[in-house]
Amino acid sequence: MQKLDPKTDGRSVDIVAENIDKLKTLFPEVFTEGEIDFDALKETLGEYIDGRDERYSFTWNGKSKARWLAQTPSTGTLRPCPEESVNWDTTQNLFIEGDNLEVLKLLQKSYYKKVKMIYIDPPYNTGNDFIYPDDFRDSIKNYLELTGQVDNEGRKISTNSETSGRYHTDWLNMMYPRVKLARNLLRDDGVIFISIDDNEVVNLRKICDEVFGEENFVAEIVWKKRSTPPNDKIIGAQHEYLTVYCKNADLLNINLRSRTKDQIARYKNPDNHPKGPWTPGDLMANVKGGRYVESLYFPIVNPRTGQEHFPSSNGNWRFNKEKIDELIKKNEIYFGEDDHGRPKLKRFLCDVKEGITWTTLWDFVPFNTSGSLEMASIFGNLTTFENPKPTGLIIEAVKMGLKNDDIILDFFSGSCSTAHSILNLNKEDNGNRKFIMVQLPEPCDEKSEAFKAGYKTIAEIGKDRIRRVITKIREENPVYQGDLGFKVFKLDSTNIKPWDVNFNNLERTLDYYISNIKDSRSEHDILYEILLKYGLELTLPIEERTIAGKTVFVIGYGALVICLADDITLETVEGIAGLKKEFQPEIMRVVFKDTGFKNDVVKTNAVQILKLAGIEDVKSL
Repeated sequence: MQKLDPKTDGRSVDIVAENIDKLKTLFPEVFTEGEIDFDALKETLGEYIDGRDERYSFTWNGKSKARWLAQTPSTGTLRPCPEESVNWDTTQNLFIEGDNLEVLKLLQKSYYKKVKMIYIDPPYNTGNDFIYPDDFRDSIKNYLELTGQVDNEGRKISTNSETSGRYHTDWLNMMYPRVKLARNLLRDDGVIFISIDDNEVVNLRKICDEVFGEENFVAEIVWKKRSTPPNDKIIGAQHEYLTVYCKNADLLNINLRSRTKDQIARYKNPDNHPKGPWTPGDLMANVKGGRYVESLYFPIVNPRTGQEHFPSSNGNWRFNKEKIDELIKKNEIYFGEDDHGRPKLKRFLCDVKEGITWTTLWDFVPFNTSGSLEMASIFGNLTTFENPKPTGLIIEAVKMGLKNDDIILDFFSGSCSTAHSILNLNKEDNGNRKFIMVQLPEPCDEKSEAFKAGYKTIAEIGKDRIRRVITKIREENPVYQGDLGFKVFKLDSTNIKPWDVNFNNLERTLDYYISNIKDSRSEHDILYEILLKYGLELTLPIEERTIAGKTVFVIGYGALVICLADDITLETVEGIAGLKKEFQPEIMRVVFKDTGFKNDVVKTNAVQILKLAGIEDVKSL
């Protein structure tokens, strides 16, 4: 029985190793004894190598380390918290509490190229709006210390003051690895929306140009967030931005914007035309400089009055005489209510595309104050969160970038406006959009109203908001059958004990390692760590069976079977073998705990019994 290797199976995907494998596939000739020969690589790439010392580039102090951080695998795991969740067994939505850098690493296998849209509202770098952990010697330990989950030995949470000499640098070092990792999770036709203001919009664009490629820039949307400018500056900003990039411009699939009720109301059918409602449109050609075309200059004759209408000066009709005669015959030219007006083209609602083109100026969505009012409607007069984004803004972005069954990721989820938006939108159109929220459990200020109300962290506010929104939807829509739930996971250190021998007390150390599973961890903790290592989604259906008195987890209708019990007998193994015939998956994988068998004989025979049932992939933890 093959054992899961802690070096390879105990941490997240190794991005560097995967990139090297891809390079080896493309250019095997540049590898010598397993190492890259960079001179050979340069020769292979030929003219595409820029050997100049001076070239256009975007760099800052710490960029190399930021890139290294994105490529360093995580040794953590995500522990399930059913008690904080809603509809744990059926929901496809996720809320993950933890440092988003580590969480993004842990999601690399399970959600690689599965996310259709990312929306994030990252810190704007206004002085006191983000935690910057500057010690990455042990990312998980550092995260637990910074968030007060273990003794922090005096280490403090830091913010980024404008007086800091590393003001922009710190922000870039925080954002770069996260955006880089996020790109891996996007589908090839995926799109990312990033809320930002003037403080870092220029640097954000440069980061995204590098990570996504300049050719994959979609738009810089200007959101009018205030009705009047603030009066604390000479020029008051009334707007923020939504910076939009895609994974691959050739595959970009943006939904058209739905017409409003007012826009649809412009189409009438006063003459009961068989094609339905229409609105009058200009018949003049749209030519620059009024270019004259002889064949398009002629009188249009009203067939009922005989009145002639020529094009306006220095212009032409859009269509030639034959086309105009055809339109008149089909009653698709309009001469005004009194039949004496200039001719217009009837533009039928049935002929126009289903939606309209999006604009880069969003003055049709709610102001920023709407976000605070939404929070007040959920939490009462309690001020729980500063400047939350209004759901109206996010819903418009979702309508542009997401289909009904797609996944949206928000790894700076804050008060969870994104989750709120998805739940509301699904309710409105019976959609099945799924969300993944990620939020650092940043401690609330002890003097804040939120802390006094019992919310210790920002993450707690976000989770409670989702619960309250779900409750409200249920109460107002009792027959609604959509997904009203979310699974909560929390970032933590791995469930597997690290091998750290104490030769001064060897006997005690060996006793400690009789089991390689940490004493405080449950079977469900280990179960979900295995799912992450196998690259399986955290929302896959999991069935619990009891076979010969032992709990057996059946994941994905038999794709993976896990038994983490102790004292496993051959009866349990034979029962697991029988699952292959019951579920008939194309491939079934089975995982046991290495110390879980009753004795070595059972362990040895287990492999043979499963192999006879057609199960070749058997591993122990």
